[in-house]
Amino acid sequence: MSSEKMQDNMQFQATLEYADDALGWGNFITVPNEVAEALVEGKNRRVVCILNAQESYQCALLHKGKGGYMVLVNNERRKKLRLEVGSTVTVNLEKDDSKYGMPMPEEFEEIMKQDEEVDQYFHALTKGKQRSLLHTIGKPKGAAKRLEKAIVVAEYLKANNGHLDFKALNEAFKNYKPNF
Repeated sequence: MSSEKMQDNMQFQATLEYADDALGWGNFITVPNEVAEALVEGKNRRVVCILNAQESYQCALLHKGKGGYMVLVNNERRKKLRLEVGSTVTVNLEKDDSKYGMPMPEEFEEIMKQDEEVDQYFHALTKGKQRSLLHTIGKPKGAAKRLEKAIVVAEYLKANNGHLDFKALNEAFKNYKPNF
């Protein structure tokens, strides 16, 4: 693995690996220590990862357990890039200085602008829970489905005074009946 500093991002070549263990990591790329050290600031390990100059996504540098860091590569991304375990990948990493470490779906942003209570409950959550909700809302490709998810999250947070139980939220998604 070689790495080089390029402006504000770090580029290196790595091999796509797979681990099947209790943590259920799946596919990942090991990040060279010098790259990780240049990008980690205190507890902030959020980065923007670009694979083969094609696929960009926000993620975290995760500890590998016995030292070192890695970034996960989900199956959808792996298939899109036609990567197999053992494939060589060009990786660009840069610090993620975005507010949430994840894109804010327009649909949820608009709900929060219109409903201060939802905004307060959302911003009282931990950064990790905020990212999980943003991922859930932003994942569907269609705007109507994203809006539905945003409405369910907003209603759920209000009904539960900002307390978040993901199992109960999943039930709320299943039971939601749009009235429009």
